[in-house]
Amino acid sequence: MKKISVIVNPISGTISKDNISKLINRLLHPQTFQTEIFYTQCAGHASVLTQQALNKGVDYIVAAGGDGTVNEVARAMVHTSATLGIIPVGSGNGLARDLGIPMDIKKAIELIAQAQYTQVIDYCKANEHIFFCTCGVGFDAVVSEKFSESKKRGSISYAKSAIAEYLKFKPDVYEITLDEGTTLKEEAFLITCANASQYGNNAYIAPDANNRDGLMDIVIVAPINPLDVGPLTIQLFTKQIINNQRVSYYRSSKVTIKRNHPGPMHVDGESLHAGTEILLKTIPAGLRVIAPLKTNKQRTLQNQLENIHLFFREIFND
Repeated sequence: MKKISVIVNPISGTISKDNISKLINRLLHPQTFQTEIFYTQCAGHASVLTQQALNKGVDYIVAAGGDGTVNEVARAMVHTSATLGIIPVGSGNGLARDLGIPMDIKKAIELIAQAQYTQVIDYCKANEHIFFCTCGVGFDAVVSEKFSESKKRGSISYAKSAIAEYLKFKPDVYEITLDEGTTLKEEAFLITCANASQYGNNAYIAPDANNRDGLMDIVIVAPINPLDVGPLTIQLFTKQIINNQRVSYYRSSKVTIKRNHPGPMHVDGESLHAGTEILLKTIPAGLRVIAPLKTNKQRTLQNQLENIHLFFREIFND
């Protein structure tokens, strides 16, 4: 009998959570799992519920929500014997997509019920803030800050925030130091440090990132003009962004970013305020997670088909 705690964020994303408890109770058979379901009530509550579950000695803790919810649950689980499960019902679902977890709720729960595919992945820290997908400064951090203030979720709302911010955004100058001592000083549209390949919604900011190699992939996008936006966007969704002439790509286990002014920083899609110096590092093999063992080709095809379905659903429901 395995003990499992499911932590549901009822307000994440645009997908209805009405049937989650019914599916969980039906698919996580009581002869195999002793299951408890909890619902978050405010920001930070998921981490509290996770710690309570760990104190009970549960075997699996499942985060039902978006990347923010997954981050809250997972950061309380690092270096423990418990295994993370994910039911992706958020706006972007970056970590779930990167790991090849189905976007369909029923299939995601069935994967957890099998409980036979366990991976151990890295995590990273940015000024002691833990992240599992991406952390960054610049344009995407500003958009995350504005998106967090929006009442609507989903990719359509995010795109509207991005367009509005692009029209008034001014790039900053950054000094970036990598772990082998290389120091770069560049004006940048954005800088992303990636443990996983994508932001979410199959937007591959670091297509070659591997969350089991002990390294972050650092993507620096130079200032762009309106004519650059279209090609850059297409390359972002086709895993070709590193071929863009405005993009520089590095790998490092530690990164220091210095900038002239404090401002927003995004951590797994959530906006935080940060100072003029940000210290980032990778911690290898820190989290156990349920995820299918699939080839990159299989994972990409699955993500593309599911993303098309979700995109059109949001358009017709917007």
